[in-house]
Amino acid sequence: MTLPADLVHELSLLAQYDVSDSQTGLKVHHDAAAETVAAAQRLFDKGLVSQHDGGYLTKLGLEAAEHLASVQRILG
Repeated sequence: MTLPADLVHELSLLAQYDVSDSQTGLKVHHDAAAETVAAAQRLFDKGLVSQHDGGYLTKLGLEAAEHLASVQRILG
């Protein structure tokens, strides 16, 4: 199984969120790499983050980020 590049970019961005602090968000600036800007928009479209340019994790986003953190711990 291979992961599509778009999914890898989304996971990479999601992994940058601090799951231990719901008051900490991310801001993806318009001049960031195109794949990062697009990943932020897709996470927003999927309901995982509160803004098209990052913002805060939604409830679903927090759940996904926590699962991702678990995978990182297992594989790390």
